[in-house]
Amino acid sequence: MNVAGRVDAVVIGASAGGIEALSVVLPALSPGLRAPVFIVVHLPRDKGSVLPEIFSRKCAVPVREAQDKEAVASGTVYFAPNNYHLLLDQGPQLSLSADDPVHHSRPSVDVLFESAADLYRERLLGIILTGANEDGAAGLAAVHDAGGVTVVQNPESARAPHMARSALKLRPADWVLSLDEIAQLLATVN
Repeated sequence: MNVAGRVDAVVIGASAGGIEALSVVLPALSPGLRAPVFIVVHLPRDKGSVLPEIFSRKCAVPVREAQDKEAVASGTVYFAPNNYHLLLDQGPQLSLSADDPVHHSRPSVDVLFESAADLYRERLLGIILTGANEDGAAGLAAVHDAGGVTVVQNPESARAPHMARSALKLRPADWVLSLDEIAQLLATVN
């Protein structure tokens, strides 16, 4: 398992159990990382996100909350802000939207993955982690259809397997992996 030189960006989607899963995989990112990483985690809408603060302490790369119209910086992890969809536009730059929830979720994994697939095409790595709904299945299918690399957490190892199973029903993944194996794969992203 190695994606060195194959990807220009990474998208990750997670829901129930996602913070614990990300705590395993994100620390594997190399300090020399070039590719930006974009993440949607479903959180209660009425709470502010502390994910950038939590993961800044765990990662060797910059971690921050995405800002509307912000230019994408290399080697940076971006979390979608609470109650906003995160999209990627030409530039590349970040775009935030308060459009309707998708699969009862805002931010939506599908919205992020579909916009990233349009922009990065076959140079995108899409990863679906644990979660209790089907958000992310159509988005990972878009990454697959654009020629990108797709990874799904093994549903047997997920705290909530529905998200992973939904993704695998739509398209086969390039890899179905445990969290430790996803961390090993992310360590090869440069």
